[in-house]
Amino acid sequence: MHIHIVGVGGSFMGGLAVLARELGHRVTGSDTKVYPPMSTQLEERGIELIDGYGPENLKTKPDLVLIGNAMSRGNPEVEAVLDLGLPYASGAQWLADHVLARRWVLAIAGTHGKTTTTSMLAWILECAGLAPGFLVGGIPENFGVSARLGSSAFFVVEADEYDTAFFDKRSKFVHYRPRTLILNNLEYDHADIFPDVEAIKLQFHHLIRTVPGSGLLVVNGADANLRATLALGCWTPVERFNDARGWNARLLEADGSRFQVRLAETDQGLVSWSLIGAHNVLNALAAIAAARHAGVPPAVAADALAGFRNVKRRLEVRGSVGGVTVYDDFAHHPTAIAATIDALRAHIGSQRLIAVLEARSNTMRLGVHRDQLAPALDAADKVLLYRSADLKWDLGAVATELNRKQLPRDGGVPVNGARARVYDSVEDMVAALAAEASPDDHVLVMSNGSFDNIHQRLLERLGQVKP
Repeated sequence: MHIHIVGVGGSFMGGLAVLARELGHRVTGSDTKVYPPMSTQLEERGIELIDGYGPENLKTKPDLVLIGNAMSRGNPEVEAVLDLGLPYASGAQWLADHVLARRWVLAIAGTHGKTTTTSMLAWILECAGLAPGFLVGGIPENFGVSARLGSSAFFVVEADEYDTAFFDKRSKFVHYRPRTLILNNLEYDHADIFPDVEAIKLQFHHLIRTVPGSGLLVVNGADANLRATLALGCWTPVERFNDARGWNARLLEADGSRFQVRLAETDQGLVSWSLIGAHNVLNALAAIAAARHAGVPPAVAADALAGFRNVKRRLEVRGSVGGVTVYDDFAHHPTAIAATIDALRAHIGSQRLIAVLEARSNTMRLGVHRDQLAPALDAADKVLLYRSADLKWDLGAVATELNRKQLPRDGGVPVNGARARVYDSVEDMVAALAAEASPDDHVLVMSNGSFDNIHQRLLERLGQVKP
């Protein structure tokens, strides 16, 4: 069968392309500006990429067209699919029908931490010899690919609350029918499709309705929105993490790189790993609890995490030149931004942290979180903000608020003046960073897009100006 995917460059649709190829189908896909690591993954697996959208991409009359949720009416390729009467489906529905049916699905939902927790859980099951299939919204370093079918009954899937397709406005995750479901957290996001947090709670409630009574919910016990969502109805046993009466952790290192896993007051295993941050400790607790439901003892799961390597673009070190270390991180919501900065701060101590942010997500561009952005960045010593042409609000107000405050630790003045500045050009940002950065500085770049390859451009510039 020839399957053509419209919007193949997204992390979810790109993963579907890998699964469809593994099932033996011919797979082609169209998109614009597909960048690594997804472009690399698709090319390595012989998936033909077509740049741009148009009726000409359908001249081979594919047997089935999968349409990504970023595609809308008016897109020339979507219009051609409809005009030609070609069979089409959403990616989530195809996944449910052709991959997840009759498997033990372990799904990870939540505003933050889905990709990392999904990768952790897949790795734990892999180390336990369970050979799971998985679909992750990123490239897990342990596997080198975002999706695979696996060879057992278990399938681990990142469960996104974003809508399914232009013709199916339910959240994608309602298609997955999990037996084990992690609910990491719930905050307001995706302002382009959800009017308020209550609308998101309703979608999570619909997901909970699909979990059987013989299944398990693994829920962040400290999240008020999740408590309110469970109060709408719950028919499945619940285990809580981030809860002294449930799964919790005793930190042995302040940065979260070593901790004791506990169930209530009983030690279950020791995690000593390369990851940092309180948020990753919580992700690990959730993954360990879910793995136990699939039959993996907590001590085995904890041992497996010693070899866990995080997903690309999650505090990923892109390089170090002249003592300046450059990181790439996917954070794009104030809570995730603060968690990432706090994790790096706990790890580097008093060394200088320079935060570089592209306010790129739909919610960020609309300005929904404008009042939370400066507090989220406050633990950084210096902040560079990129103002894209389509930003709908005054990013300069964030810089002004940060510049009114002293530096977080010693009240000093940053090198080269103002603590926070706004830039309209990535090239200007690279030049400013290269001039500013000194040995032992840590440059944390945060964006959910390619950010015009600012990381590599900065490393190359540092190599030119540093000894």
